[in-house]
Amino acid sequence: MSQDRKLCLIVVDSLRTDMLLRAVADDLAPNFGALLERGTLIGDCVSSFPSVTPVACSDIATGAGPDRHHISGMNWYHRAERRYVEYGSSWEATRAFGLFRTLYDTVYNMNMAHLSHEVATVFERLGDNGVRTACTPFLIYRGRRRHELGLEGVMRRVAVAANFRHAVWGPDELFYGELYASRKVPCKPTLARPGTRDGYSACVARELIADDGYDFLLFSLPDNDHHTHTRGVAGMSDSISHADHSFGELVDAAGGIDAFCESHAVILMADHAQTDVGSEVPLIAALGSDWCVLAPNSERPELAELAVSPTARAAGIYALAEGRRRERILASVLGELRDLEGIDLIARLETRNGDAEAVVERGDSELRFRPGSHETDRRGMRWSVDGDRGALALQHRDGRVTSDEYPDALKRVWSALNAPHAGDVLVSLATGYEAVDWGGTSHVGGASHGALSAGDSLGPLLLCGLGPGIAELREQWTLRDVAGLVADHFGVGDGPELRAAPMVEATG
Repeated sequence: MSQDRKLCLIVVDSLRTDMLLRAVADDLAPNFGALLERGTLIGDCVSSFPSVTPVACSDIATGAGPDRHHISGMNWYHRAERRYVEYGSSWEATRAFGLFRTLYDTVYNMNMAHLSHEVATVFERLGDNGVRTACTPFLIYRGRRRHELGLEGVMRRVAVAANFRHAVWGPDELFYGELYASRKVPCKPTLARPGTRDGYSACVARELIADDGYDFLLFSLPDNDHHTHTRGVAGMSDSISHADHSFGELVDAAGGIDAFCESHAVILMADHAQTDVGSEVPLIAALGSDWCVLAPNSERPELAELAVSPTARAAGIYALAEGRRRERILASVLGELRDLEGIDLIARLETRNGDAEAVVERGDSELRFRPGSHETDRRGMRWSVDGDRGALALQHRDGRVTSDEYPDALKRVWSALNAPHAGDVLVSLATGYEAVDWGGTSHVGGASHGALSAGDSLGPLLLCGLGPGIAELREQWTLRDVAGLVADHFGVGDGPELRAAPMVEATG
């Protein structure tokens, strides 16, 4: 692939392929439409599991799943620290855990401590090879250059009150709203105000392109997620139009779409999709009626029997007891989950004949699987599968085992269950349901994501200027493929994984 062109990776949070095509057909997204005319659209790129932004962004940035990058959800239980990690499921959940604690975990610890240092990010790989990197606000930004805290706008008061003063390691050009900016730009930072972040990204990108400030730009457009959570899938056209306009500012700064595509290769993608939700699953309350569930900021965490981590349309349940008591609690929890309305899939790890295997239940169906040699999936991975394949709607097609209902199901479930911060039990919710978060809220009346199902998990991957026939290289594309596409464009390739930045956890 050509290294002469710059590369712009556009991530539109929660973008659905059908709604993208509709917006283009309705002439609401002319710039994205121009990319569609010039590139190749893969309409079914598979997200992470859980299909939530922290996990998905980690997949995109590292090319690995949660078993390797170690980010397990919007909320997860930190066994070593005996506390929850909350990345901002809602404003109410942030308040429940504490604004300062959530700020530390989301802005700093996610990259500097929670994200595994056994895998390198795309910014680290490119930086080690002399490629100039840049990023507008994106959850995973870890790179090779040190950036001091900036402190502008409304977040200044929050950061000062939290004694938040930590430098971070990021790309050469890092822009994270009010907190970090690698250079002075005439752009009003709006990290604390959802619905205004696309405009900030556009303003920053205009400055960078005018100054020839990057070879690789991760151009993040997050507002579609907040808009769709609030308005539902039917309202997505407006926010896609807004994202298109923001990208258009970058295009205009380059001299128009022809000039932009002459100087840039482009990847346009989503981190996940969204589906409408109309009912809540009160998972915390249901399990808390029989067991002592760890509460946010509990003063006596040693008394808790369970930790419960809702992560939108999925959740993790952690048994905090040991030995036989732990096994009894988990058996009872499984019974409770089987009777709880809104649960679609229940997954866990078990050991049988000395080998770990994943167990997935769906109603009365049970499927067991592990890496093996019996079946080959659409990505060429081989599995040993036993039990009722209907649990994951598995079918044989062209010599492959596949599922239209749960895309890349075996790998995604296996990776999620084997992540070091995974719950002992993972659940994926049925269509139309969302778990109530620790703030007592949900997106009922709007849309959400997180489940293993196709509606939450499939998004567009549009490749423009990356070379002929590239879309045919894989039978099924996932978020994990994107870091490799970026590296290959710059001739970095798939060499040994590189040393990551030093690991330091902030306290607060």
